[in-house]
Amino acid sequence: MAFLDNSGDIILDAVLTDTGRLRLARGDGSFRIAKFALGDDEIDYALYNKAAASGLQDLEILQTPILEAFTNNTSTMNSRLLTIPRTNLLFLPIIKLNEENASTTGRNNSATQARGSFIVAANKETVEDVGIGIQGEMFGQAPNDPNQTHIQCDQGLDTSEISPEVALDADLKETQYSVEIDNRFGRITNLGGAFAAPSFIDDDNIANYRLSLGTNPTYVKTIEDTIRVGQGTSQVIRGPRGTSLKFRIGSSVDMTTSNFLFTKFGSTGQSFTKAAGGTATVSTIDTQVRVTGLTTGYRVDIPVRFIRKE
Repeated sequence: MAFLDNSGDIILDAVLTDTGRLRLARGDGSFRIAKFALGDDEIDYALYNKAAASGLQDLEILQTPILEAFTNNTSTMNSRLLTIPRTNLLFLPIIKLNEENASTTGRNNSATQARGSFIVAANKETVEDVGIGIQGEMFGQAPNDPNQTHIQCDQGLDTSEISPEVALDADLKETQYSVEIDNRFGRITNLGGAFAAPSFIDDDNIANYRLSLGTNPTYVKTIEDTIRVGQGTSQVIRGPRGTSLKFRIGSSVDMTTSNFLFTKFGSTGQSFTKAAGGTATVSTIDTQVRVTGLTTGYRVDIPVRFIRKE
């Protein structure tokens, strides 16, 4: 990775991803760029200087070095730019991880387990020995078991300036989500344990799931609760609310039956505090699940730790 000097010049540095080069190499005339996205990951808008002379307030932003283009599609554009024709918007929607119900949607907070991550126990033996009842734990081999955590992402205007009783504008409501996970490690399931079918798996083994309101009702639902945050409700969006996405993570067959992936991509011989006390020796892989709203482009990266008893 490198930076390009952006002082005084407009730079366009574009490359094709691995998939793009593969399609171009076919040479059959079928390669067409139908869609593209723009991002502003490099920009720190705090550099805008209102006290500067007219026309120079954004000079530091315009001269910020930009990232050199790179082909790894899993590493590009965490922050996509959004075009909304309306000029009367005071707030834009976000997607927020809902951990209000700590026992069912909260991440693990223990420094000796997986502080700040959700835990996926790769197989039945790990669940039985390490223990049911660990904060943020999902049962990778039995995602239908109700006695476990699930991941919940809520969407809307996170501001107290507008009442949650006000309906969210239709063009700001997320109706479809993209969920990305490394297909070698895990798969996405609903709370009933049924595995979703990935829309596609890219050349980096990242599975992309498209989950829509109406089409996938066990995953995506409209938030009907209009009670204010902090008034006995499990909501985390303070203003008008859109939709909620709920899912669990099941282990891949390779993670369930073998320690090979843990040896190749993770760490072995790790001490882990069991639910019943004492410690167990486990192998771990730290990864993340990426949730993106396809209406607004807002993205949330969710840390996940897979564990397997040695």
